[in-house]
Amino acid sequence: MKLGRKRQTQKCHMSRLTSRLPQRQRPQMKHKAAVPLAALVRAFFFSVTTLTATAAFAEASPPRPPMDLNPPAKSAAQQTAPSGKKAVAATNADPAPFNPYTAIEKANAYFNGAATMVGDFVQVGADGRRSEGKLYVQRPGRLRFEYAQPASLEVVADGVKVAIRDRKLSTQDLYFIQQTPLKFLLKEKIDLAKDTKVLDVTNDANNTTIVIEDGTTLGGTSKIRLMFDPNTFQLKQWLVTDPQGYDTLVSLYNVDFKEKPDPSLFNINY
Repeated sequence: MKLGRKRQTQKCHMSRLTSRLPQRQRPQMKHKAAVPLAALVRAFFFSVTTLTATAAFAEASPPRPPMDLNPPAKSAAQQTAPSGKKAVAATNADPAPFNPYTAIEKANAYFNGAATMVGDFVQVGADGRRSEGKLYVQRPGRLRFEYAQPASLEVVADGVKVAIRDRKLSTQDLYFIQQTPLKFLLKEKIDLAKDTKVLDVTNDANNTTIVIEDGTTLGGTSKIRLMFDPNTFQLKQWLVTDPQGYDTLVSLYNVDFKEKPDPSLFNINY
């Protein structure tokens, strides 16, 4: 009996000690926008984007690997044939070889010729989730990505900064344009060969693809794959691989280069 009372006394004593200890608080989780800046970096190439060469870019990026942007030399079969076989040689001539330098010049002409742009976009994230919305561009410097419901995100650039708004949470985060992959799309004059590190240029029946590397976006170096229609050379899609290796694909539809967006679409409330 004494032993039982002793154990009960010990339990009461321990319960008093325990009741005096502060309860462990659960850490408070902050609400974040539905698509954080990391997703923005993956989604918008023009750094395409998003995708300007500065001294900081030159210092931060390693020297570019040599890339031959000139047409390949003519093969022996393409050399001038004897006079008696000129007609045969002309008939059997192969199509002109693909010139990556010409492809880059066409890409530059596409971007620089589009002072305004209104269109629809579809985005597929690294997790497979699909979202869509409306794109408005007024170069230089102004852009708006407006996501359709149920997404509540808006991305607005006013020429200096980029605002990421969440309409549902009533939040807004601000970043300088140069920190985002939007800067190539918003630059006044684009020259991919000078402003970026061109990694590869390929061509097939469906796409002319230019792969560039951007080392100036927030978070590290991203690779951006620009896919153009090989006939019209309009931008069809871009695929961004972020510093963590995640891919995000954005496709453009119903693009109109004549419609001028309402200037109020690019206003940011600081």
